[in-house]
Amino acid sequence: MSQSGATVSQECISAYNDLKLNKTIKYIIFKLSDDNKQIVVEHASKEPDWEEFRKNLINATSKNRAGVEGKGPRYAVYDVQYELATGEGTRNKITFIAWSPDDAGIQPKMIYASSKEALKRSLTGIATELQANDPDDIEYETVVKTVSKGTASA
Repeated sequence: MSQSGATVSQECISAYNDLKLNKTIKYIIFKLSDDNKQIVVEHASKEPDWEEFRKNLINATSKNRAGVEGKGPRYAVYDVQYELATGEGTRNKITFIAWSPDDAGIQPKMIYASSKEALKRSLTGIATELQANDPDDIEYETVVKTVSKGTASA
């Protein structure tokens, strides 16, 4: 349980195991339930379409205490695949992304920030973590450069 009181649903762990062990899912987007008490799977996909994944994050919404909907934070896990510049083959790194857009409401951002560790602790084997606050932070090239520590081919 995190400081915000949000727990991680079993669905999150099952979906993550499908991504990590079974390789049947390419990415998962997690959100807080409407009552902010549980982290749940919002979207899981087998398709490696980065732009669809990115669009889903950018267009995510959350409600504040007054019930007003606006830009919303999310957590995501993506199995990033890239080619090494040395020609030594392909690598995969399971990447955790904490998406918290600058123009999201303060309350949703605080709740997501305080619940992040609960989810990360439940998902063993994450290779890299990224904090993204702007759509440019989740451009494919930017993410691959970070995840590969500069070893990916252009």
